[in-house]
Amino acid sequence: MGIVLNQSLKNTIITYLGFGIGAINTLYLYPVFLGDTYYAVTGYILSCANVIMPLFAIGMQNTLVKFYSQYESEEEKSRFLSFTVLFPLVLSIPLILLGLLFFDDILLFVTKKNPVVKDFIWLIPFVGLCMAYFEIFYAWAKVHMHSVFGNFVKEVGLRLFSLFALIGVYYKWITVVEFVYVTAGIYFLALIITMGYAYYIKKPDFQFAIPSNVKNIMEYTFYIILSGSVANLLLDGDKIMLNQYMIIENIAYYSVATYIALVISVPSRAMHQIVYPITARLMHDNKFEELNVLYKKTSINLQVVGGFVMLGIFVNINQLYEMVPKEYSGGILVVFMIGLSKYFDLILGNNNAIIFNTKYYRAVLFLGVFLVALAIGLNAIFIPLYGIMGSAFATLLSITLYSIAKLLFVVKRLHLYPFTKQTLYSLGITLLLFLLFYFWEFPFDPKIAIVLKSVLLTISYVYINYKFVISVEINQAIDVVLKKLR
Repeated sequence: MGIVLNQSLKNTIITYLGFGIGAINTLYLYPVFLGDTYYAVTGYILSCANVIMPLFAIGMQNTLVKFYSQYESEEEKSRFLSFTVLFPLVLSIPLILLGLLFFDDILLFVTKKNPVVKDFIWLIPFVGLCMAYFEIFYAWAKVHMHSVFGNFVKEVGLRLFSLFALIGVYYKWITVVEFVYVTAGIYFLALIITMGYAYYIKKPDFQFAIPSNVKNIMEYTFYIILSGSVANLLLDGDKIMLNQYMIIENIAYYSVATYIALVISVPSRAMHQIVYPITARLMHDNKFEELNVLYKKTSINLQVVGGFVMLGIFVNINQLYEMVPKEYSGGILVVFMIGLSKYFDLILGNNNAIIFNTKYYRAVLFLGVFLVALAIGLNAIFIPLYGIMGSAFATLLSITLYSIAKLLFVVKRLHLYPFTKQTLYSLGITLLLFLLFYFWEFPFDPKIAIVLKSVLLTISYVYINYKFVISVEINQAIDVVLKKLR
C-alpha cells in the first residue's frame, strides 16, 4: 500500500484544496457575482458536457489503463498509445456531424422551458470534447504511475481559473455572459496543459497502426462507453432533467446542495486515481488474495475518512446555509439525500475498478443502463411533484440500487468481500456522533459555530477511531504524525 498511500494522500490533499476553492466559488461567488440564472446556465452546460463526454472519449481513458500493462515491447506500447489518442478523434467527427444534422430539434428540446440556454448550446460538445481528451491524457500519465499532476489540474486548476474569472466578473472585466464562454476556454486550457505533461512523461511516437488485440480492445471499449454514460448520467442527469421541468434558477439551488454533498466522495476520487491501475495489474496477474486485501483496506479507509467528511457536513449544514442567500436554503434535504448515496458508494472501496477489469463487467453495465432509465423515470415523476427534493430522492434511490447491484456482483461472482466487523463499528461511531453533534446548537455567529463544532467533532472522531483501531493504515499514519510531533 506504500505507493497507494503516498499518492492517495497527495491526491486527497490536492482534491480537498480544489474543493475548498470550489466551495468559495459555489457558496458565495457564483450566487453573488453571477446570479441565479447564469450560475444555472454554467452548471447546465458543464453537466450536459459531462454526460456526453464518454461518447467523445470512446472509453479510451479506461481502456488505456486496462490494456497498457499487457504490452511487453515499447513498440507495442507506442502503437497502443497512438491508437487511444487518434481513434476517439476519428469517431468524434460523425458524432459532431450528427449533432449538426439534428441541431434544430435538439435546440427546441432543451430550450422549450428555458430559452436562455439557446445562445450557449454549441459550447456543450466543445467542452465535452475537451473533457474527453483531458481524461485520455490523464490516463496516459496514470499508467506511468503519475497521478498527482493531472489530479491537481482537474481539482485545483479548473476551480482556480474559475475563481479568477469570477473576480473578473466582479471588477467588470468580463460580463456574466462572457463568463460562460471563458469557462469553456478554461477546460480547453486544462486539456492543453495535461497533454503537454503526458508527452513530457512519455514522449509520443505516433504510429498510424492498429494494435494486434484490437478486437478485445473494441469490445471492452463499447462496454466502458456504457459504463461512463451510466455513471455520468447518474451524476449529472438530474440537472438536465430539472431544465426540462422547472425554471433554470432551480439548477443553481440544486448545484449548491449537490456540490456540498459531493465533498463526501473526495477521498474515493483521490484514492481511485492510483488504485485503479494497481487493481488492473493484480487482476491481470490473478493475484486475488492480494486483491481481496486491497478491497478491504480501501473500503474501511474510505469509510473512516468519508464518514468524517460526511459528519462534518451534516452536523454543520444548518449553519452553513445561513451563510448563503435565503433562496438556496431549500436544498438542505438535498444535501442529506445526495450525501447518503455518496457515502454508501464510497464504502464499497475499489469496487468499480474490480468490475471494470473483469470479464463479467458486461452484466453490471447493462444493469446500469436499466437503472439510468429508472432514474430518468423517477425524475420525471418526482420533479413535478416535489421539485429539487424530488430529483434528489430519485438520485438517492437510483445510485443506492446501482451500488447494491455492483456489490452483490463482486461478492457472488468473484468472492471478494469489502466489509469486516470494523465496518459495523465505523457505522456505529458515525451514527452516535451524528446524534450527539447535530442537535447541539451553538448560539454564535455561523462561522464561529462551524469552527467550534468541527474542532470538537474532529477530536472525538479521531480519538474514538484511533482507540478502537478501526483502520490499521490510518492508525499507522497517525502514529507517524505523532512521532514527528514528539
